[in-house]
Amino acid sequence: MNPDTTTELRSAQCGDLRASNIGETVSLCGWVAKRREHGDHLAFIDLRDHTGIVQCVVDGAADLRSEYVVRISGVVRHRPSGTVNEHLATGEVEIGECEVEILASAEPPPFPLDERAPDVDENIRLRYRYLDIRRPEMQRNLRARARVNTAIRQAMNAQGFLEVETPMLIASTPEGARDFVVPARSRPGSFYALPQSPQLFKQLCMVGGIDRYYQLARCFRDEDLRADRQFEFTQLDAEMSFASQQDVLDAITKVIAHVVESVTGETLGEVPQIAWRDAMNRFGSDKPDVRFGMELIELTDIFESTEFNAFKAASIKGLRHEGASADTSRSRLDDLTDRAKRWGAKGLVWMRVDTAEDGSVVLNSPIAKFLSDDEKTKLVERFEAQPGDVLYLVADDWMKTCHVLGLLRLELGRPPVNEGGRHFLWVVDFPLFESIDEETGRPVSAHHPFTMPNEADWDLLDGTGEELLQVRSQAYDLVLNGWELGSGSVRIHRSDVQSRVLELLGIEREEAEEKFGFLLNAFRYGAPPHAGFAFGVDRLVALLLDEENIREVIAFPKTQSGGDPLTGAPSEIDSAHLSELGLRLSPTTD
Repeated sequence: MNPDTTTELRSAQCGDLRASNIGETVSLCGWVAKRREHGDHLAFIDLRDHTGIVQCVVDGAADLRSEYVVRISGVVRHRPSGTVNEHLATGEVEIGECEVEILASAEPPPFPLDERAPDVDENIRLRYRYLDIRRPEMQRNLRARARVNTAIRQAMNAQGFLEVETPMLIASTPEGARDFVVPARSRPGSFYALPQSPQLFKQLCMVGGIDRYYQLARCFRDEDLRADRQFEFTQLDAEMSFASQQDVLDAITKVIAHVVESVTGETLGEVPQIAWRDAMNRFGSDKPDVRFGMELIELTDIFESTEFNAFKAASIKGLRHEGASADTSRSRLDDLTDRAKRWGAKGLVWMRVDTAEDGSVVLNSPIAKFLSDDEKTKLVERFEAQPGDVLYLVADDWMKTCHVLGLLRLELGRPPVNEGGRHFLWVVDFPLFESIDEETGRPVSAHHPFTMPNEADWDLLDGTGEELLQVRSQAYDLVLNGWELGSGSVRIHRSDVQSRVLELLGIEREEAEEKFGFLLNAFRYGAPPHAGFAFGVDRLVALLLDEENIREVIAFPKTQSGGDPLTGAPSEIDSAHLSELGLRLSPTTD
């Protein structure tokens, strides 16, 4: 049932009128979307509000211009025979016997507020964002976002989660990205930080016996912007006491299922899981896009005894680009090779699969002469190669090989955002440590230092070097079509495990107290086992609406460079204000 939105000025909304309303006298309010002259003093006015458009037949409409704000009262009637618009929800009806009241005049808009608007320079759209929001697509996006927020709250409340607001002004904590800081006027030289996430506070909620916490949290990270990243963003933040990894995955899956059904009407079904190492081996990414195949193929064993120096003592994998040879020029191959090098590879080996005169399959490549017949035969078999294919090989350390081919896979095969359906995926069993620092010999944490190791790998914490890199964490990510929606982990609540992890990371007691003292102190008073998760609302909404960029689902976003054309932010601060805060600007240097 539609909500009652009647006011003293309007009795109905433009997009809600149907044939069942014929004969009713209505008052409508909105913007003039279009005016079409029809003889002397008669015009067809398309009146628009956020619900849609309805045609009004107005006598003496000379004073009405595009984007004027008007109130039109009249009688709902059938459109004349042959003029029904089947592409419009209100296409069977029109408003006649119209009386018009101009509520506000308007200057001509700087760009068309219709389907042509996406072709307008984005800076112009964002400078006049209040006009851009009038467009049906932006209205759809923002209202869908509101439905997402409602669905999230419904699903979380149904599972016994309590919505708790955490502070926006906090102490700076090391969370991986740069903080946005706020000077404290009452304490010159001291600063608050805007939260990158409510991580520590939600764990304190567990110590406080909240049991199940959630929040639609505003978060801030001073990092480079791109299609799926803004300085400020919204995430569902959640934490559960006395819960395992699977408990969290089940709870969040229920939320996602309710959101998907609320926005798209689709049933989600079970969300599959894949181990991090399997994801890297198969897709070259810890956020795999599984809408298409083109999986990485393991080739290392084929070259165990190779005479080709570039393939010796390396992890070798490849990709098969099926049937692409005719459409792949040499310049394209050179470009892909250059990209692979920019991505960190030593190079990229390519091979065209052709047919010899005797009908056999042959590999044509600048390196073919360095490979034995046995190696080439095994390559054809392993790839299941057919004439017309192009094969790509990378030889490097395992991580680099996976990473480069993962990016190449996306370059060659990734479909547009609105194709291939929606494929959610849980990635689990991330490594606890991502690398070993060459200078210190200490492991580098892959997550925050409060992530619980997999219990089966606890013995490896007593090891060194490569043994430590085998330790799996109880951390997990939710992925949709190659976008990381969010991540979470089971938290360390045992002091012995926490002490060992901090020791391995080289975080001394004094440093730990300085950075995390308020959390560690709280744990001394009885911390329950707990686990949590957070996912980005902006990213989820964008993908559910088939948008390539999260700026299309945010009311007032920043540009790619971090500016706000509407308000002029970031802007200079008055010198008197700086003085009041105890600040002064250093001279800039070129």
